Amino acid sequence: MYDYQSGRIIEALRSGIPSREVSYCFSSARPKLMREIEDALEALEENRCSGGRIISGKYGEGKTHLLNTVFNMARERNMVVSTLTLSKESPLSSLHLLYPKILQGTYLPDRLRPGISAAFEQLSAGNPIVAPLLEYCLTKLTCNKLYYVLKSYLGTQDDEEKYLLPGDIEGNFMANATIRQIYRRIYGESAVFNVAFAKSRHIQDYFAFLSHLFLSLGYKGWVLLFDEAELIGRLGKKARQKAYVNMHDLLRPARAEATYCIFAFNASYAPDVIEAKQEHANLDAALLLSPEDRAAIDAMLTEIASATQLLPLNRKESLEVLQKICQYHGKAYGRATDLDPEALLSVAEKHGYLLRTRIRAVVEMLDQLYQYGEVGDIRVNTPREITFEEEEGSSLDAFV
Repeated sequence: MYDYQSGRIIEALRSGIPSREVSYCFSSARPKLMREIEDALEALEENRCSGGRIISGKYGEGKTHLLNTVFNMARERNMVVSTLTLSKESPLSSLHLLYPKILQGTYLPDRLRPGISAAFEQLSAGNPIVAPLLEYCLTKLTCNKLYYVLKSYLGTQDDEEKYLLPGDIEGNFMANATIRQIYRRIYGESAVFNVAFAKSRHIQDYFAFLSHLFLSLGYKGWVLLFDEAELIGRLGKKARQKAYVNMHDLLRPARAEATYCIFAFNASYAPDVIEAKQEHANLDAALLLSPEDRAAIDAMLTEIASATQLLPLNRKESLEVLQKICQYHGKAYGRATDLDPEALLSVAEKHGYLLRTRIRAVVEMLDQLYQYGEVGDIRVNTPREITFEEEEGSSLDAFV
């Protein structure tokens, strides 16, 4: 009888597409690194101190799989988790553009679908966490805009406003004039903004507020996972520098509480971008950078170059993974396959060094045995390496 859960796992492995379900079932590899991350999540839960790390590895070596494993670990600890693949549409150089994309990939621990609307549904005028939240918005944030957004949300009975006001917190930023109009209608008095809000300058208020909101709702922290961070290398020079500053602010936030970030880079980023594009020389030549930004960029370049490398699995770890694949394949198709693990490893090693390619080769071997009773030619494609040519239009970086 076909086992659907095992079948989904085999389908994911066959396609080479990372899956959270696969990560949940194959989470024992690289125990030292996973133990370090688990310790960091435990410290996050206990001390509420924010932090993060950068990891690096070759294509197909398991970076996305590792992020998915961390996703599962954080959810089990009652933490909010956000996942995002950086791209041209999700540029790290513009944090106010990235912010709504992050929230679209944000999962509350008790929800299967992404989004934070369920967090707002828990807020009402009678909830004891509301008064401290309003006080936080007035005293801890640069702008008091979010105070008026939250207070208006609590006071309105209008369905459209119940939709628009949380939308501002989710990244559909409302103009101060619109908020002032809503606030006056509800409370009969004017909203007095202390600062003219600019999303590019004040976006950190939103990260800080959400991190505080999540803790107030009883969640243990906020984990943010960024994949394919090497695509920063396709940005123009000024945009890359801004991206490094934003990365620094996410990894070492000044105000966000109990947040933990991981950025996954391709191993070639240091030679192909930091060295080939002379990032340190570009930093020395940048006259308009503030001392703080200059220090942040230098710290990130150093951290990327010295990031923890995902090394190939050792022989013991490889055998354990291949044995599990064999077991799931047998469960999926109702046919036990009793193969020598060494034979599986021998097949895997003939198809390059990348973990993803080796796994696909073993799944192909098991498929052939199931369908034909014997093994013929095994052909699997290797992942295509990325190039770091700057994207067309990167000369407009100054306007982003």
